[in-house]
Amino acid sequence: MREKPAIVQSDGTILLFVESPLFKEARERFSAFAELIKAPDYVHTYKITPISLWNAAAMGISSQQVIEILQEYSSYTVPENIIVQVKEYIERYGRVKMVRKDDNIHLIADDPAIGDLIFSDKKAAGYIEEKISSREFRIKKYARGHLKLFLVKMGYPVEDWAGYSPGTPFKFKLTDLKLRPYQVDAIESFYAGGSERGGSGIVVLPCGAGKTIVGIGVMEKLQTETLIIVTSTVAARQWKDELLRWTSISPEDIGEYSGDRKEIRPVTIATYNILIHRKGENFSHLGVFDAKNWGLVIYDEVHLLPAPVFRITAEIQAKRRLGLSATLVREDGKEDEIFALIGPKKYDAPWKTFEEKGWIASALCFEVRVPMPTKIRFEYMKATRRKKFTIASTNPEKIKALKKILDLHRKDRILIIGQFISQLREISKILKAPLITGSTPNIEREKLYNEFRNDIINILVVSKVANFAINLPSANVAIEVSGTFGSRQEEAQRLGRILRPKEEGRAYFYTIVSRETVDEEYSAKRQIFLTEQGYKYTIINLEDLNEKSSLSGLL
Repeated sequence: MREKPAIVQSDGTILLFVESPLFKEARERFSAFAELIKAPDYVHTYKITPISLWNAAAMGISSQQVIEILQEYSSYTVPENIIVQVKEYIERYGRVKMVRKDDNIHLIADDPAIGDLIFSDKKAAGYIEEKISSREFRIKKYARGHLKLFLVKMGYPVEDWAGYSPGTPFKFKLTDLKLRPYQVDAIESFYAGGSERGGSGIVVLPCGAGKTIVGIGVMEKLQTETLIIVTSTVAARQWKDELLRWTSISPEDIGEYSGDRKEIRPVTIATYNILIHRKGENFSHLGVFDAKNWGLVIYDEVHLLPAPVFRITAEIQAKRRLGLSATLVREDGKEDEIFALIGPKKYDAPWKTFEEKGWIASALCFEVRVPMPTKIRFEYMKATRRKKFTIASTNPEKIKALKKILDLHRKDRILIIGQFISQLREISKILKAPLITGSTPNIEREKLYNEFRNDIINILVVSKVANFAINLPSANVAIEVSGTFGSRQEEAQRLGRILRPKEEGRAYFYTIVSRETVDEEYSAKRQIFLTEQGYKYTIINLEDLNEKSSLSGLL
């Protein structure tokens, strides 16, 4: 009889023992309905949450399946309260539905007691136009998104079957685009045969696995005018390049709405930054959402959705909405708002599955720990916690480690990524390597990216502007010298810069950390999402980098 690798606790946490032969198998199955909270060397801690269970329910996982998985891997009897909670939360999904009747949207609860609970709340009742019965209500025209958001916070996620406006037709064809099997699955899961059961939700795919292609595939299914929202002007132009490469859409039909240009076309690509730009108290560009009769809105890197776009999204629930992301992790805890306003997760799969199939590059991850010089250590000890983070992040010993790592990868294509501009400027000067930051003009950025792609330069120093949507397929080494506190999604995105499939060889990700400081603590938190996906960080001390022979087996 095989030894079971986990302990399920009555507070909803799951302890999973790393040394168990069943660790990888259990980790993959737990990740379908629980969130990884901590990942030290020996025991990983998962948490079962309402959102994690509702996303599982939206993907067709039943409460019985979750309970059977817990029982299969738990060393002890699964606490009865956890069995009850799993049943209660998963079975809440879909107990309240929105449907269209004539030209109105009705909220229907499957139990009068739930209807009474909703109607008795003053805020919820404010979204209701008419009470039809104890379990059915006609809601106000504007309230579809607002009520969904309110009810998910109340504990009753709405299954929205009210349908969508088709938008203005826009016909085009795919040209020479061969979709991978998982891309077909993701498109079909979102589209759902064109029924009201599809049309809103999130597709989660690793960086480098072709999220843009999934978006294009959904556009081809719907054949409607589309608004695409992206993180930067560079990302907007990459989307345009992909649309021109893989579809029959002409350049004249693709508009860019950014700080540089203000074009509205049948397919319009806008940046988040321009949409949330203020003039006084007003957001001067949110009118783009109403500029055309869009049949589809695509939110690239949906986990970054800013508050003003959340608000406008609550008002446009009649439009189909596709969110694309490598990770739904948000450090502000607003995953429930994405769930309510964009939709539930429609497709997800472990990153390692894509690696095994060769769809993304195989990657090795290293944490390189460096000492703090005595003089700086004294300054660190007297500082506030926030200042401690800055001092540890910009430790000059990191540059020594950086140089040694570069010695190991002289023939590789390298990205050096960091948070602190002064630190990056110093590195750029020492290495005589070009630097890209938020203040670098788009023309200069694109020139440097092209030089990197064409092997004119092999090292780029980049700030957090490179966290998203830079297409540098040849990059195979990323070195992180500093990060944004404990941002899990940032770490995932930075690894993602080097995960484009490689014809030969692996990708290498290094994070350089100041030993025995808060830098170690934040680094551990940043690594949690990638640990859940099956990546393991090998810890190396600065001294070890002197001995290439000791690393040869890893490199």
